[in-house]
Formats: sequence, C-alpha cells, structure tokens
Amino acid sequence: MFGFSAYLAGLMLGGSLIVAIGAQNAFVLGQGLRRSFPATTAAVCSLCDVLLIGGGVAGAGVAVAMHPMLARGLTLAGAAFMLVYGALAARRAILGDGQGLGGGRFSGGRRAVVGGALAVSLLNPHAYMDALLLIGGVAAQMPAASRPAFALGAMSASIVWFFGLGLGASAMAGALARPATWRVINAATAIVMAALAVRLLHGL
Repeated sequence: MFGFSAYLAGLMLGGSLIVAIGAQNAFVLGQGLRRSFPATTAAVCSLCDVLLIGGGVAGAGVAVAMHPMLARGLTLAGAAFMLVYGALAARRAILGDGQGLGGGRFSGGRRAVVGGALAVSLLNPHAYMDALLLIGGVAAQMPAASRPAFALGAMSASIVWFFGLGLGASAMAGALARPATWRVINAATAIVMAALAVRLLHGL
C-alpha cells in the first residue's frame, strides 16, 4: 500500500507538471492535429521524460545518501518552485490563458519530427527543472524503497498524457480550443502544486 501511495504521489505530481502549457504540449498537439507521426512524437517525448525523471530520482537518492543536508535544500527549493508554479497556474486560470495550444506544428518526415520532439524535450530548461528539482526533490524526502514507485508514477503520467494528447488530438480539438477547459486544468494544477508544497514543508 505504501508503494501504491508513492505511485499515486508521483502520478499526481507528474500529471500536474506535464499538463501545464508549454513547448512539448504544443508540439505534440500540433502533430496530432496534423496526423503527422503523432505516435512517434508521443514516444520520443515520453522517452525523454522517462529518462529525465529516472535520472532525477536516482540522482536525488545518491546525492542524499552522500550529503544528507542536500535533502533539506532540495525540499526548500522544490517547495518554493511549486508555490511559484502554482501561483502562475492560478493566474492563468483567472485570466483564462491557454488559447492557442494547438500551435507549434511541425512539417517534414519522421526523422525531422523526431528531431523536433527531441529539441522541445531536451532543449527546454523547464524539463530539467521539473525532473531534477521538483520530482528529484520530492523523491529525496521519501524512503529509498518508495522512490521506484514514485518515479514510475511520474513516468506514467508523462506517457499517458503524451500518447493521449497526440493520438486523441482530433477528438479533443474542440474541448482544448475552449478557454474554460484550460481554466479548469490550470486551477487543478494550482491546487495540487500548493498541496504538494505544503506537504514538503510539513516534512522538514
């Protein structure tokens, strides 16, 4: 049950991070709407996230084992970032930002699409901040035995989101074009980020 709880925590955190409007989502959605290698695009973006999350969780575990004080620093930094992240999501929910997510379309063959997916995944500083600072910081507060389940939960969120977004883009185009949909998504993101930040700070 504890492993399942860790999995759910990773799923919630990963889901809150991945649904935020950004370059990856715009690219995946654009390819899906064009029906231009959506599965390939989703697979590349998912793989990049899996590698980054795995590195963040593994790195956090090794670093904490060697330098216990680093856990406190990661926790404080992660909580602060979550609060800012949540505040920005709340602002988007209030202002109704989120239109135009279907941009970022990319034309070309499969090789070009793979290159584009790698670029929006690995040349995006937010991806490293999410995987190393946030996910890695939360993992650092967990017992070593719970970290694999937590990482799997965060990875699952990315995989399900990217494939759902890419392959279901045509069906979701109408809903995703409505500002009200993204108001709900951003509001939920703000709530989850705030709750996770409080949970992190409570554990200090």
